[in-house]
Amino acid sequence: MDSQTLRTEIRTLTDRAEIADLFDRYLRSLDDREFDEGWAASFFTEQASTATPAGQVRGRHAVLENVRTAMRLFDGTVHFGSNYVIEVRGDRATLRGNQLSTHVLAGDGGLFLSGGRTDNELVRTADGWRLHRADLHITWIQGNPPALPPELTGPR
Repeated sequence: MDSQTLRTEIRTLTDRAEIADLFDRYLRSLDDREFDEGWAASFFTEQASTATPAGQVRGRHAVLENVRTAMRLFDGTVHFGSNYVIEVRGDRATLRGNQLSTHVLAGDGGLFLSGGRTDNELVRTADGWRLHRADLHITWIQGNPPALPPELTGPR
């Protein structure tokens, strides 16, 4: 193996590890429940979009507000990602995987569980990899989901 091929393979492996780490830290951060501008900038590009059961939004600030509002519906959560398939093409990448989420509903303490697929696009920035699109497609639920407030169900 020549040195250029070796460097390319090492770069690809490093990129994949950084992307998986970013996404794991993102899921873990949802459970830590501290959402500010620094949080949003550490995970999302300025023009990021998300599509989740809490709605579709575009722009890092809109993502931040959407997450803040949605997470207030729960007293606690545990988000778990697995089976990542990561494809890197230069300074762009995709991450597809599975996600299991356990939610303790605010107020009554009831449990709501969900499972689904996550479909993401990432961009390499000067600060490292960031999510440019983060979509969650729920395939099953157990328990009663919370009623979404108007700010999550209204027009975007």
